[in-house]
Amino acid sequence: MARMNVRQMWAAKLAGKPMPAAIAVPTNGAASGQTSFGVRARTPFAGLVLGIDPSLRGTGLALIEFVPGRQPVLLRCQTVKVAAKLPMAHALGEIHRAVAAFLDAAPDVRHVALEQTIFVQNFQTAQILGAARGAAISAAALREKAVYEYAPLRVKQAVVGAGRASKEQMARTVMALLGHGRTLALDEADAAGVALCHAFTWRE
Repeated sequence: MARMNVRQMWAAKLAGKPMPAAIAVPTNGAASGQTSFGVRARTPFAGLVLGIDPSLRGTGLALIEFVPGRQPVLLRCQTVKVAAKLPMAHALGEIHRAVAAFLDAAPDVRHVALEQTIFVQNFQTAQILGAARGAAISAAALREKAVYEYAPLRVKQAVVGAGRASKEQMARTVMALLGHGRTLALDEADAAGVALCHAFTWRE
C-alpha cells in the first residue's frame, strides 16, 4: 500500500475510512517516541493556532483549535479590509490591531503561523507585503507567541496535495477539512490553510 501523506490521512479519517496501521515495531526507544528504525514518531499537534495571510488591504485571519483524534475547529475568522484611499501607515496599524485583538481574546493561542511573501518582480510590492507581515508579526511578538512561516507552495502541498492549486481549490479543501458550513472569504481560507499546514507538518 502506498504511504499516505498527512492531508490524505486527514481526508480518510473525516470520511470514516480505515487508517493505515503502523509498520515499525517499537524497541527500547518507544518510551521516547522512537521506532525500531530510530525515527521519532510524530506527535499530533494540540492547541490553538492563529493563521495569518498578510496583505496590506485584505489580511486574512483564522483561529483554529486542534485536538488529537478530532476534526479541527474554526473558532473565528476575519478579513482585515482597509480602503485603498487610506495611507499605508493606517493599514499597518489596522493589521497590528486586528492580530492583537485575536490574541488578546484567545490568550491560550499556542502558535502563530503566517504565509511567507512570494517572489514578486515589483520591488515596491515586495516592500508593502513585507510591511504587512511585519505589522502582524510584531503583534504576536509583543505577546510572546511563537511565530512560524510557510511558503505558499508548501501550504498548498500540505493542505490540498498540489502546489499549484488555485485559491478556490484551497478554499474548498479547507472548508471540507474543517467541516465548515458557510463559504469562507478567500483570504480567510488562505489563513486557515496556513494554520492547517502548521498543524499537519509541525514537529516537536
